[in-house]
Amino acid sequence: METVVIEKLVHGGQGLATLADGRKVFVWGVLPGEKVELSLLKSKKSYAEARVERLVEASPARVEAREANYLATSPWQIVDFDAENDYKHQIIEELYTQAHVALPQFVMTTVGDSWNYRNKMEYSFWGDEDGLHLALYNRGSHQKAIVQGSALALPAIDVAANAILGELQAAGIRAGQLKTIIVRCNQKGNAVVSLFVKTESFPSILVPQGVQGLRVYFSNPKSPASVATKLLQQGGDMLLHDTLLGKTFQYDADSFFQVNIPVFEAALQRIKDHMRDESAVEVVDMYAGVGSIGLSVARKQVQLIELDAATAAMARHNATASGLQTEVIETSSERALEHIVGDRPIIFDPPRAGLHDDVVKRTLEVLPPQIVYLSCNPATHARDLAKLQEKYAISYFEGFNFFPHTPHIETLAILERKGPNSAPAAG
Repeated sequence: METVVIEKLVHGGQGLATLADGRKVFVWGVLPGEKVELSLLKSKKSYAEARVERLVEASPARVEAREANYLATSPWQIVDFDAENDYKHQIIEELYTQAHVALPQFVMTTVGDSWNYRNKMEYSFWGDEDGLHLALYNRGSHQKAIVQGSALALPAIDVAANAILGELQAAGIRAGQLKTIIVRCNQKGNAVVSLFVKTESFPSILVPQGVQGLRVYFSNPKSPASVATKLLQQGGDMLLHDTLLGKTFQYDADSFFQVNIPVFEAALQRIKDHMRDESAVEVVDMYAGVGSIGLSVARKQVQLIELDAATAAMARHNATASGLQTEVIETSSERALEHIVGDRPIIFDPPRAGLHDDVVKRTLEVLPPQIVYLSCNPATHARDLAKLQEKYAISYFEGFNFFPHTPHIETLAILERKGPNSAPAAG
């Protein structure tokens, strides 16, 4: 046991303090300025991880968590929401300063309800003498906690998850036969479900009320991930629709689509506002998903680069409905380098790993006039901007709180090509 004072929150969401021996210690469930008693969970030569045993002095920014298991999915439920946005702003500033990227003044933006916003949830299962339950893994462990839903999810998500749970209970299904359930819904409350199971001989289940469509997948039990090995059953309608900046987009339970639609639409509007009229005529969207960014902000023509076959098929449907001149190219961004050209703006919305080195290299060789870079990981965003700033200047930057009550942060940077051929920065 050791008593420490929490110095700050770090990228990833943990509190940071210093032990008596000089090592840094990382701990969940604390806020800056708090004095806590810790017990060590992991002890390394240069750092440690710990658990709070007693809160000695609380921060004024501390609030009561809504859920007993808040650490599993939303470990910042204990933070006043205004303070949360301030902490996220500070984390962004620190990460980009460490990467030697100078940012213009920026704000943290959030829109809508900070609760009940997620349009997608993934639950595990737990079985005991009382039957089958939805469950979530406790953070940093292999132990599960029984839940009825999540305070972050749209209500239709948990209605659908519990409806499927009821069908599984009625069929006598055991937790050992199941992996996970992924539920997605649109803003109207229509919900679709992908259920991942561990046996190919899984019995068919009914599509209950509250569920628009259901897929049951056999998923290799040797892999912990919920990856489809074989489709066993499909029932109902798996297609969902949502509107972004006046355009309708189609997707399904297995497509990538942003989790917080009101905040995403605000980010799209900001992108559209800060793209120059002449540049936005023809756009290349390099990590396109179902096309939600490129099709929302382009004014005439857009190329969509997407690797996943099912998601690319959704992008083609959305492209056809967009009224734009479109081309969907089914490949990875690092294999589509020829589509990064010097006379069209480029849109990047990569996974958490950030841009592939070949994408950065090609961009710096051909110098597109403008780069729109929306990131779900400010650490890799800062790393990539540090490389791109050799030939580009940041004309606009904004932080977005896509995931309230969690440590996750999204950042948007608009970059303009430097040099005599560059156009004036967007206003």
